[in-house]
Formats: sequence, C-alpha cells, structure tokens
Amino acid sequence: MYLHPRERRARHAEARPHSLASSPTRHPDVRAEAVEQGTMRAASSSRDGHATHAHAHPGRRRLRGAGRGCKLEVRNRITRRRFMYTLNPALVPSPSLTDPLPNPRRRPIRLGGVQRRFTASGAVASPANADADTLPTAPNGQTLMLHNTMKRKKEPFVPRDAEQNKVSMYVCGVTVYDYSHIGHARVYVAFDVLYRQLTRMGYDVTYCRNFTDVDDKIIKRAAENGETCDALVDRFIDAFHEDIDALGCVRPTMEPRATDHIGDITALCERLIEKGYAYSADGDVYFSVDSLPEYGSLSGRKLEDNRAGERVAVDTRKKNPADFALWKAAKPGEPTWDSPWGAGRPGWHIECSAMIESILGRSIDIHGGGQDLVFPHHENELAQSTASCRCCTEGELGLGGGKTNEGPEEPFVRYWVHNGFVKVDSEKMSKSLGNFFTIREVTERYHPTALRWMLLGTHYRAPINYTQRALEEASDRLYYLYQTLVESKDALVDAQAKDAETAGETKTKPKPKPPTGIAAEGIDLAAETNAAVDSALADDLNTPLAIASLSAPLKTLNDLVSTKKGKKAVGRSVALRDLIAAVETTLESVGLPREGGEGLLEELRELTLRRAGLTRDDVDAAVAARAEARAAKDFAESDRIRDEFGAKGVALMDGGNQVWRPATVVDDK
Repeated sequence: MYLHPRERRARHAEARPHSLASSPTRHPDVRAEAVEQGTMRAASSSRDGHATHAHAHPGRRRLRGAGRGCKLEVRNRITRRRFMYTLNPALVPSPSLTDPLPNPRRRPIRLGGVQRRFTASGAVASPANADADTLPTAPNGQTLMLHNTMKRKKEPFVPRDAEQNKVSMYVCGVTVYDYSHIGHARVYVAFDVLYRQLTRMGYDVTYCRNFTDVDDKIIKRAAENGETCDALVDRFIDAFHEDIDALGCVRPTMEPRATDHIGDITALCERLIEKGYAYSADGDVYFSVDSLPEYGSLSGRKLEDNRAGERVAVDTRKKNPADFALWKAAKPGEPTWDSPWGAGRPGWHIECSAMIESILGRSIDIHGGGQDLVFPHHENELAQSTASCRCCTEGELGLGGGKTNEGPEEPFVRYWVHNGFVKVDSEKMSKSLGNFFTIREVTERYHPTALRWMLLGTHYRAPINYTQRALEEASDRLYYLYQTLVESKDALVDAQAKDAETAGETKTKPKPKPPTGIAAEGIDLAAETNAAVDSALADDLNTPLAIASLSAPLKTLNDLVSTKKGKKAVGRSVALRDLIAAVETTLESVGLPREGGEGLLEELRELTLRRAGLTRDDVDAAVAARAEARAAKDFAESDRIRDEFGAKGVALMDGGNQVWRPATVVDDK
C-alpha cells in the first residue's frame, strides 16, 4: 500500500517509544535539558489518541495550566499533530512558564538552574554548570572561568583583592634580539583578549609584560652585527611594538626590562642562598632542585625525569645536573654587573621572579605565556619565588597552605594560564625546518586584522595550524564582515531619515508600530548575540564561539539591507541599529576594530592586488574586456577572464555597485 512520505513519518513516530530519553528529536535543547534535570515528563498525545513524539520543527507552542504540572503544547508542522509535555513547576523558574519559548536554534534556555546553548554541531556548556548562586562573580555579575595549568582544569576566577576588584597579571615577554614571529603573535593576542575581558568585567587590571634584554642570543647577535647590546635591544623593542600594535593589542600597564632590576635579582639570589635553596660555585649561582621535593608540580615532571648530559656536557660543579643558573659569572666581551659573587649577569629564570616581586608583589593573580614555557621557565620561576618566601615549607609548592613565621602564605601565582603551540602546515614551526615566519613577513602580504582573526578562530589553549589557506579564508571573512557593516550603516542613515520624514508629514504624533517580521527577529537576535558573546568569553575565553555568534546577525543585516522583505519591515531602523551595535560590541571585545570599515576594506583590496601581482589598471582592463565579451555573447571568453582572475584571488562581480572584490585563492602554493 502506498503511503505518502508525510504519513510514513507520522506512523514511524507513533511506533517509537515516547520516552524523551530514548528517542532523539530535532530540538535537543528542550529534551536534553529536561531529561538531565528531571524537570519534564512525556505526556504526548495525538488527535487519534496514539502516543507519538515530535520529530519536526514545532509550530504553535503554548502553556496550559499552573497547577501541579504545567503542560507545554507543541504542534508538529509536518504531521499536524499536537504533543503535550508536563513540566515540574518546582524546578522550572516561574518566568519561563509565562514567557514565549525562544527559537531553539539561537536562544539559550534555562531549566533547573542550568543554562546551555545548543548549536547544529552540538551542545556547548556555559560556565554556569553549577548553581549560579555558589559561583564567585565579577563586578559585572558574571563568572569568569579560567583554565589553571596547575590544577589541570577550569576554575572560577577569584582575584586576591576581590573586595577592591584589583587583578595583577604578568605575561612573559620576548627576548629582543630579532623580529617577533607568529608564535609571539598568538601569545600576545590571547592575553590581550584576557586583559580586555577582565577590564570589561569591571576589574582594575595591572598588566605587566617584560622584555628580556640580556641573554646569550642578544650578546651573540650584537657581536655579529658589530653593534652594542643596548642598540640592538632598543631597535627590536621598537619593532616589537610596531608589530603588536598592528595586531590591535592594547599596551600593557608596564613593560619592565630585566637590566633595570639587577639589584632586585642579586637580592633574591642572596635570599635563596641564605635559606639553603641555592649555592654559589666559582662566581655562578645555582638553584638546588633537590631542596624542593615538590619541584615539578606545575609541569608534572618528576626529578628523575630531569636528566642531563644526553645532549650537553654535565657541569661537575652542580650538585644535581638539573640545577639551573640564577647568576652567571662574567665572560670576555659580555655585559656584566657587580654582585656578591663577582662580576656577572643574571640567568633567564630569575629575571621574571625578581621583577614580579619588585613590581607586583610576592603573589599575583595570573601568570601567562606560551605552553613551551611551562617547563623549564615557569617551573623554575615557581621554585625560586616560592622558596624565597618559604611558602613551600609545608603544603604543596605554589598552591598556598605553606607557612612562615608570620602565618599562612599566599601562593606565588593563583592562576597559571598557557596558550597552545603554533604549527605551520601541520609541522612544528622552527628555523631549522625553514617554516619560520615573522609577524611583519605575514603582514606584508595579509592584513594584520586577518592574522588576528585567524588566531581568534582557534581556542587559545588548542594548537593552531598556520597555513596560507587559513589566512586567505580569514581575509575573505573579514571583508564580508566589514562590507556588511559599512552597507548596514549606510542603510541605517537612510532608514532613520525616512522615519523622520514620515513623522514630519503627519500633523499629529503617530503611534509607533511595533516591529514585525524580520525586524522583530533582528532586535531579538541582537540581544541574543550580546548574551552569547558574553557567555562564550566568560567560559575560558572561547573566542571561536564568540566570533561564530556573528554569523546570524550579519546574515540578518544583509537581509535588512538588500531584500524586499527587509526593506519593508516595520521597525527596520531599530533592528539595524541594534544589530550593528551588537556586531561592533563583539568586535571590540575580541580586539577587532569597530570603526574605520571603509579604510580597512580598501587596505584588504590593495593587499589582494599585491599578492596577485596585479594593479588597478589590470583589473579595470579585465572588467572592460569581460563586459565586451558578454555584450558579444561570448560567454566562454567572459568565463575565462573571470576564472583567470579568480585563481589569483580577484573575484570579478556581475551587477551591483562593486565590480570586483577579494576572494579566497583555492591553490595553497
């Protein structure tokens, strides 16, 4: 017997168990939340009384009753059957029983105190996976979750000075002997987002990022160039600022140099020797890792793992081959400073410990850097700083709980935050492999904002694969975003002028009509976007989810600007205004420019021509030749010209005000 597909689906649904937990639905946000919290019981019925289940987009939805169990009625648009669900009012917040149900594709729902956002790719949990009342909040009322390398998990962020809302953050800076590479770009973009997020949440942040201006590499490079170390350092600090400023990173509160804190470094070395954690040997000073049984708690390495002598000769003056240098004795041709152990210069690890203590105090809230710094640099920093204040005499190293004569000691760092590695075409980036790219090498061909967009597209803790294709796609997406913004702002000006003209034509003040259709949806979507971005960034700086939240607002903006339905929508100007504000707020929150869209579009076009080896005249000539071919109905020639330029990243457009725009190059060569 032949059955219409719609009838087959209906019968198939009726034959399946009606348990919400056993049958998947196209709307898992209603089902999964309710089943997890036990707030919903199935009470499904159809017109003919058979048990069934919804497998299509619900149509009309309304709530009935407010007694022991409030019933939710859902009508299936395909089978035209009705489904009844009973919700437990004791566990569902009362406002949600009276408000209309949101669009499950966009808006988060809250059942039983838990909020989740479901997307087409699955559920993304919000930071509030526990009772919101028990989590600490920032001044703006949100809870910031941060992954703590020491604890190996995400934790609610609570600063030391929670009453004053003050936060101290230290991020390890560059050793200034060369131009900064894309690995540095990733570090400082990630912590720029964290700095912005802390500030947006209402904290008073002191952000410190140092310069290592004395090092073996600096000494060697200066000698090769025939210049002083100071001249080399000053030149590359200026270059670093140029590169990082181009990426849109906010300057830190302070940027100390190691050589400005030599006195603090020698004082810290003396204190460690006095306490028995360090020793001198022929003008050098070493930290004794055996003096701290907890050494390795940050990286998870054991003392027996720290073997030496496999790649370098073992220094017989060390008590343990894993002991590391705090102070290095003077060598010919090197810059030196006086110390109790003779002339010399500081080791690498001691610099940050001394600068943190001198500038920020013995305990700070956040210490950040790349994942490659976890061991040995940050492990050694932790050992030095914790031993110097004796907070490791009892309890775990750097976790607090240690005691001094004055009482319990704060940990050296409350939250250790590290970003993931950068790979180039799926291989580790290194000079030996020839896949080492500086920031300015990349930004000569691609816009710095495109590089930042590419970096934001991967979660800061995950490894990122740098490819030309990724930069091409980032540039293309960026062009679409800012072109949409520019056109939407122009449309907003026109819409507001039209509204004012309409209002002036009437003698009496007209009663404003409520927004309808796509305009009403756009206004709701703007609020949803702001909430989604706030939630994403508060959940361990989930920048991929934050920028993905722009897709729906941008599409709606384009509909309001270009479609007949959008142009005629009641409340169009309000929707345009709210959506533009939501997009610009999101851009600002992740460090992307919210103004100057036209200038940025022009720069993207110029860089596209540079990569393609073309000029404006070349493109104008191709546009004219293609127009002639189309007029002569030589469509094969027209397509050939279009494909030729498209392969170079220049898309020739048909119709509209724009004759060409940048496009993604398919070939990854």
